[in-house]
Amino acid sequence: QVQLVESGGGLVQAGGSLRLSCAASGSTLWRYTMGWFRQAPGKEREFVAASVWSGGGTGYADSVKGRFTISRDNAKNTLSLQMNSLKPEDTAVYYCAARIFGRDSTRPQDFPSWGQGTQVTVSS
Repeated sequence: QVQLVESGGGLVQAGGSLRLSCAASGSTLWRYTMGWFRQAPGKEREFVAASVWSGGGTGYADSVKGRFTISRDNAKNTLSLQMNSLKPEDTAVYYCAARIFGRDSTRPQDFPSWGQGTQVTVSS
C-alpha cells in the first residue's frame, strides 16, 4: 500500500501561483495512476487533475484547464501540481490520491489511497 504526503499549500493572492507536491512511499509510483482532488468547505470532493500510469497521459477538470499542470517524477516517487493564475474559487484542501494500474478516472471512489491534504487559500 502506497503512503502519500502532500505539501506546498498556503495563502496566495488571486493571480498568483503555488506548486503542490505529493511524496509517495511504500511502493513505486510508476505503477499508479495518480490524481489531485480538492474539497472546499460544504462541498463534495472534486477532481482536479490526473496522471495515468506508464505514460498514459494526463487529464484536467475544465475549471483548471490551462492554469494547472500535473507532473510526476517516477524516479523520485513524487507527483506535483503547478497552479497558476489562481482564483478565490480554487480555495480548498487539496488531496493527492493513487490507484494501482488504474485507468484514468475522475471519481474519488476509484482511488483507494489518499494523503492527508494540504490547504490552499486564494485571497481576492
